[in-house]
Amino acid sequence: MTSNTSIGELVDALGSRLQLKWTTGANRRDLVISDRDDYQGQPLAGSLNLIHPNQIQLIGTEEIAYLDGLLDSIRRESYRQLFFAEPAAIICTDGVEPPRELLDSAETTDTPLLQTGISDRLVANHLNYYLSQALAERDTIHGVFMEVFGTGVLLTGMAAVGKSELALELITRGHRLIADDAPEFSRIAPDIVTGVCPPLLQDFIEVRGLGLLNVRRMFGDTSIKKGKYLRLIIHIAQMDDSTLARLDRLTGTYSTRNVLGLEIPKVTVPLAPGRNMAIIVETAVRQYMLRQQGYEASEDFINRQRKAISDTTKEE
Repeated sequence: MTSNTSIGELVDALGSRLQLKWTTGANRRDLVISDRDDYQGQPLAGSLNLIHPNQIQLIGTEEIAYLDGLLDSIRRESYRQLFFAEPAAIICTDGVEPPRELLDSAETTDTPLLQTGISDRLVANHLNYYLSQALAERDTIHGVFMEVFGTGVLLTGMAAVGKSELALELITRGHRLIADDAPEFSRIAPDIVTGVCPPLLQDFIEVRGLGLLNVRRMFGDTSIKKGKYLRLIIHIAQMDDSTLARLDRLTGTYSTRNVLGLEIPKVTVPLAPGRNMAIIVETAVRQYMLRQQGYEASEDFINRQRKAISDTTKEE
C-alpha cells in the first residue's frame, strides 16, 4: 500500500522546527505529495534543480545569486521551467526574500511558497526524512510486534495460538510491546522495514478471557515502545508428531519471509505443552544476534565433532 501526505500535514509536522512561514498558496494545504514514478531514485526535496526537479524545490542564497546573474530572458525561462514541472511547493531558505518574479509565478500558478531562515541543507535533511517516512510503502501483518533485547521481533501464528499471552509474559520479563494484532510496517530504506502501532490500538493488548488490557497503565511507560526496525520473525506453530520428527534438530527451522520486498529472517518454533515460550523467544533472539556477529552454533558443533574424530583417528 503506497502512502501519501499533504503540504498542510508537512507544515504542521515540521513548521515549528523549521520556522516555516506561508508566503503564498496557503489555500493549497490539501495539495497531495506522493511518491510519483518520475521521482524514483532522487530526493523528494532539494536545492533548485531544473533538469531533475524535486517535488519540493529549495531556493537559498546560492540559487538566488545564480538566477540574478542570468540574462533577463534566460532568467524568465528558468522560472518558466521551474513552475512547468509543477512542484508541490517551493521553500526559500537562508532567510532570502522571494524575488518578485518568483512571487508572481507562484501566485499565478497557485503554488505553495514558504520561507524560512534555516539553511537549505538542514531543511532538506528534515524534509527528506519526514517524506521517506510519510510516503513509505506500508503493510499490516497479523501478529504481535515486540522489542526483545533491543531487537524488533514479530510474533506470528494462527489465531488463538497464544501470541498475546506470550507477549504479556515477555513484558513481565522487561521487554516492550510495540503493537498487538495489527502492527503497521513500512519500508523506509533499501534494507530497513520499520513497524509501529496504529493510533487506535496504541498501548492495548487483547487477551482471551480478560478482554482489552492497557499495558501502559498496568506495567508503566517503559513497557511500551513507539516503533522499531523489524529484524526477526518468530512463527509459533502447532505441529503433530510426524512433523516434529522431520525437524532438523541440529540446525533448527530457519527461513525468511518477504516483507515489503525485504527478506526478514524467520524461525519457526513448535508449540508444545510445558514449553516456556518466553524463554524460547529470548533464546531465539540471542541466537539471531550471534548469527549477526557471524557465529553459528551448529557449525561450531560440527567442527568440534570433526576435530574429535580426527584426534581419535590419530590416537589409533
